[in-house]
Amino acid sequence: MSTVIVIPARYQSSRYPGKPLVALKGASGRELSLIQRSWMAAQEVAGIDRVVVATDDDRIRDHAQGFGAEVVMTSPAARNGTERCAEAVTNLGIAPEIVVNLQGDAPLTPAWFIEDLVTGLRADPGADVATPVLQCTGAMRADLIEDRRQGRVGGTTAVFGHDNRAMYFSKEVIPYAGGDYGDDQPTPVFHHVGVYAYRPAALAEYATWDEGRAEVLEGLEQLRFLERGRRVLCVPVEARGREFWELNNPSDVARIEQMMHRMGLD
Repeated sequence: MSTVIVIPARYQSSRYPGKPLVALKGASGRELSLIQRSWMAAQEVAGIDRVVVATDDDRIRDHAQGFGAEVVMTSPAARNGTERCAEAVTNLGIAPEIVVNLQGDAPLTPAWFIEDLVTGLRADPGADVATPVLQCTGAMRADLIEDRRQGRVGGTTAVFGHDNRAMYFSKEVIPYAGGDYGDDQPTPVFHHVGVYAYRPAALAEYATWDEGRAEVLEGLEQLRFLERGRRVLCVPVEARGREFWELNNPSDVARIEQMMHRMGLD
């Protein structure tokens, strides 16, 4: 019943080269790298047997080992974090029950998001993959819409059915919802939290498939599962007063630092 968190991290990023090593300033002014903050977030998750940083870059390896992380080297040929996770599991020679992909750009991911995610996958034997979704308030939805208006590729949204089975994920703000929403008012839009829990067999098979058409168009790795007819479970999670955002673009550094300051996170 082992669960392993893999944190995939690459230096070369089309939108933000060197992103894992960028410093983020906490509430007290302490600066720690994005990858270290993501690793620290993983340490807070209950029921995890192992946390590993998977990278193809010596700079990230040396930095991560410097703050005490276990690191596994992977090939630069990995096209996304899911492929890197699959390779990491193979290189480690392990056979866990569940592999969690905590992407290295999500340091604000609360522990209960991942705990609920693992619980959800265990409870649904028909699902190959599970991923968290967070219902947007009016303010969150407005931020997503503003990113698109400004030409920034920001957060991802998810649409799912009555059984929580994913129908589609997009970098556009979907579903369309006309009208105005108050800042604290719930909306029909769900922010996809970029964390995944996989059954190892599905993860290994994913790495053998060609990229899907929608996956390439949207730049969203999870769409490869949907395009192959695999069941992706969306697990609704609760913010519990926490703010959440991922670091996708350089402009997100200030936004995340402001959130950390408001929440008193150091």
